[in-house]
Amino acid sequence: MSTKTVLITGTSSGIGLATAVAAARSGWQVIATMRDTAKAGALLAAAQEAGVAVEVRALDVTDPASVEACLAGLDRLDALVNNAGAGHLGTLEQGSVEDVRAVMEVNFFGVLNVTKAALPLLRASKGRVVTVTSVGGVIGQPFNEAYCAAKFAVEGFMESLAPVAATTGVSVSVVEPGAVASEFVSNVGGRDTALEQAGPYAPALTAYLARTRDAFAAAQTPQGAAESIVELLEAQRPAFRVQTSDAARAFTAVKLNDGDGSAVQALTGAWIA
Repeated sequence: MSTKTVLITGTSSGIGLATAVAAARSGWQVIATMRDTAKAGALLAAAQEAGVAVEVRALDVTDPASVEACLAGLDRLDALVNNAGAGHLGTLEQGSVEDVRAVMEVNFFGVLNVTKAALPLLRASKGRVVTVTSVGGVIGQPFNEAYCAAKFAVEGFMESLAPVAATTGVSVSVVEPGAVASEFVSNVGGRDTALEQAGPYAPALTAYLARTRDAFAAAQTPQGAAESIVELLEAQRPAFRVQTSDAARAFTAVKLNDGDGSAVQALTGAWIA
């Protein structure tokens, strides 16, 4: 059997970088994409250290022309990993609708752009779509309104797409990491100004930030999350929903077993009390 090909978005750091290296080590031909290929140094160094090769391509998931150019010339694609994303900290009253739109463009419409372009190739190979969402795609979290809204949207879209894609032999899965020790948190939009602009929400945001620091002190490594993604890539019958750690499984279980929503409200309300 010829080597299988996977395209992974958002591979300049964090989970995307770790997944690209882990997939290559498992024998996949990896097309590692990122918006700015000048930032490929960390990925290429990690690949070299692991003794594997990856192909780096430019891809801005928010630009359909960039997506088309990235996929141009591919004769075969066996898997797509939608990983590119961006966070945002703040609450709507203190921010803007434009901020929310920007988050949706990357985290939701970016996923749609790439998935739409890849599906004909994946249908031909009977391949699979794996989309990295978040535990924030299951449980809405204080001061993460825009981010969680986007991840909820991705989960709803993929959950709806999965049975349709399955009729043509394409499997669809979502991966839900919890806290991961990567550059993602330091790059979260609005983080630097959120507290000074919080106004009446300052006490609640201060409590939330303290809780978040504690959570990330015990965060999973990107490599740990990547292992779950590669397992999905290679599973004979991949599950639709997979969490990447025991902590993520315990957290999402609160929502998935919460018929009236009271358990989630009690849990997240305690974070900012």
